[in-house]
Amino acid sequence: MPGILANLKNTIIAGVVLTVIMFIIVRLLTGAGFALDQGWFSFFLRWLHVGSGVMWIGLLWYFNFVQMPNMPNIPDAQKPAISKVIAPAALWWFRWGAMATMVTGLLLAAINEYLGHAILLGLSDGGLSTPIGIGMWLGAIMWFNVWVVIWPNQRKALGMVECDDAEKAAAARTAMLFSRTNTMLSIPMLFCMVAMQNGGFG
Repeated sequence: MPGILANLKNTIIAGVVLTVIMFIIVRLLTGAGFALDQGWFSFFLRWLHVGSGVMWIGLLWYFNFVQMPNMPNIPDAQKPAISKVIAPAALWWFRWGAMATMVTGLLLAAINEYLGHAILLGLSDGGLSTPIGIGMWLGAIMWFNVWVVIWPNQRKALGMVECDDAEKAAAARTAMLFSRTNTMLSIPMLFCMVAMQNGGFG
């Protein structure tokens, strides 16, 4: 067991294996069978979508609730460990978590045939898709902020792109403000996503 937990790759593989075993046991106990139909693919995409979203929003909240508020408390000699090692790694998972969340969400909406209704905010189906539509639009705005605003400015702020000190400071502030914007939008976005299936608007 320590050999599995001491290595992140082994830990992830073990988690996937446990999930497959659990899935097989539950299907056998319930007599549900193993037909790989549309319902199963819809569920699988939803699982990937939620997992990707946890990675994305988890890191967004890490940046805003942990890293940024505590940076002033870190001695200057130790700050390069954050800006040169931890932040670039976290930002890689952050932006690709955003991409995976967006792609799996669009695929999920398409396979369940509500993508068009959601994009139109439920105007074409009597409002049935309004909650998920609002959530999808908020998620799309957040995805745009990550890839078009936050990441390019973070590259400057972290010294990955050549720029002077004034430009670096401006880039850091822009990245911070848009990260805070995404944190604000994440709250109603998550509400809309959960409300769609759990009666939050009912």
